[in-house]
Amino acid sequence: MAIEHDETDVDFGTVSRVKGRVFKALSFGASVLGIVSLAILLIYVFMDAFDLTNASPEWLLTYYLTLVLPLVGFCLYSASDRALTRQTVLTLGGGLLATAVLFTGFEQLIRPIPALTWQLAYLFLVVVPVTGYVIFLGSREPIGRTGFGLIGRLLGGGALGIALSILFIVFDPLLWFFAYTLGVVPAVAVYAASRSRPSLSTFVVPVGIAGVIVGTLIQPVVSVYPTADIIFIWTFAVPLAVTAAGLMYARDSHRGAVAVAGGVPLVAGAVGLAVGDTVLPSGTTVVLLAVPATVVTMYVSRVVESREGTPGLALPVIIVAGTLAGAFLVNTFGFSAPDSWLNLSYVTSVHSQTAVDAGLYPAIVGSVIIIALVAVISFILGVGTAVLLEEYTSDTGWVGRITRLIQINIANLAAVPSVVYGLLGLALFANLLGFGYGTAVTASLTLSLLILPITIISAQEAIRAVPDEMRRGSDAMGATRWQTTKNVVLPQAFPGILTGIILALGRAIGETAPLIMIGAASTVFSAPNSLWSTFSAMPMQIYAWSDYFQPEFRYGVVAAGVVTLLIVLLGMNATAIILRNRAENDV
Repeated sequence: MAIEHDETDVDFGTVSRVKGRVFKALSFGASVLGIVSLAILLIYVFMDAFDLTNASPEWLLTYYLTLVLPLVGFCLYSASDRALTRQTVLTLGGGLLATAVLFTGFEQLIRPIPALTWQLAYLFLVVVPVTGYVIFLGSREPIGRTGFGLIGRLLGGGALGIALSILFIVFDPLLWFFAYTLGVVPAVAVYAASRSRPSLSTFVVPVGIAGVIVGTLIQPVVSVYPTADIIFIWTFAVPLAVTAAGLMYARDSHRGAVAVAGGVPLVAGAVGLAVGDTVLPSGTTVVLLAVPATVVTMYVSRVVESREGTPGLALPVIIVAGTLAGAFLVNTFGFSAPDSWLNLSYVTSVHSQTAVDAGLYPAIVGSVIIIALVAVISFILGVGTAVLLEEYTSDTGWVGRITRLIQINIANLAAVPSVVYGLLGLALFANLLGFGYGTAVTASLTLSLLILPITIISAQEAIRAVPDEMRRGSDAMGATRWQTTKNVVLPQAFPGILTGIILALGRAIGETAPLIMIGAASTVFSAPNSLWSTFSAMPMQIYAWSDYFQPEFRYGVVAAGVVTLLIVLLGMNATAIILRNRAENDV
């Protein structure tokens, strides 16, 4: 049968492989250029923040031998891949030789690059990438997962402790004591009783709300109440101990493990009270010690009982022992060590006119509180709007026209400059509604409006990706539209929704222009004690330091602030990624 050709066929011309190869090379070159430029910027930021330019080669070699090589060796042991081991050894050894030869042969060309030595080049260009790659591969094996899982839970517990300690800072401990004692405890007791008598479950929320209201009302008129130490132990360490013991008991653990899990929070809380008020407030110290200690104890107990991945517990020992051994050798032989700007004093001190005494603690508290409120507000409003537009509106009639108008406005709002949202927050929240200038409420609402279009669009795309067959199947089983949305659509779309929220929060935490417009303070000298206090944020404090004329501020202190901001951002994103991955596994 003859094939009919349409006279309107487009002639694409002669196929040229050269053009395709040129386009591929240009795309690859642009990607490499962007990655290299970002890597160079981060290298110099880390060099300034940790003062690596003043580190002697002996200091770098010491920690390379005591910390880096044992860590790489453990990860290679976890991976159990001889080919990977050979490649890693050849890369580390060959990279060391190649970097030294390169700097020696091309000294005249490399010398103009400021503060860059061949030891630092080898550290950032070879050691860091290779170590990160080996850690990634080793962490995928059972032994590696155990070790890095322990470290991850330690870091996660520390992050949770920081968040909880900030809540204790923001909310009045006395008010929290009465609300917890009269509201939370009775509600939990009613909930426990409802397990045997289901009819009591309807009274859990009313009892809790009534108790919180009563506690709020009687707190100002009560003149005798416990000390702050007892309040922190009763409202935090005791519930944590009960929860840990209950979880271990539910796992059918032996009595010793249950007792240890319940006793660790109490012991850690007592230690926190004993050492408190030296660096941080005693309540904050209790939280920061009790949470990680409890998490690690429960994890270690589970590994020991199951006898799976026990060698992985050696990884934290290797890291701690390597760090201590390196410090001992450095102090013994007097190697020149860097005087890092980013240290414990930096993250626990307030601002000072002297660079060595300057700290970022109030700005860290402000940023964490603001971004936590932004996450809650943007998630509720963004997901709710996306569900309404995708599941409850029609594409036809006047409803469809209004929906298309809303969609166009949301797309346009995503491109509005951030300073415009700052003006909107100043006019609406600070002036009209009277939420105050530079308060956490004003800042969080303003930044929520800033990222709301991004959150809505990403949530819509995730909801659209859910196959319609799943909706029709739920409808065929007699489910209502809300039941279909809650039980079918949202669980399937939740990983994609979290991805969009991660990207949006990453933008919000680094914004400065909206905070300037709403009157946020560039510098505060104490951590906020309520949501209506004047706040500062890490971007604001870093921006203020950049105007100082002292070189120590413009390089060391600012660089340490940038690294701290990156660490908080990565920790926040890592938490959201873990939640997303768990949601994907549950789907």
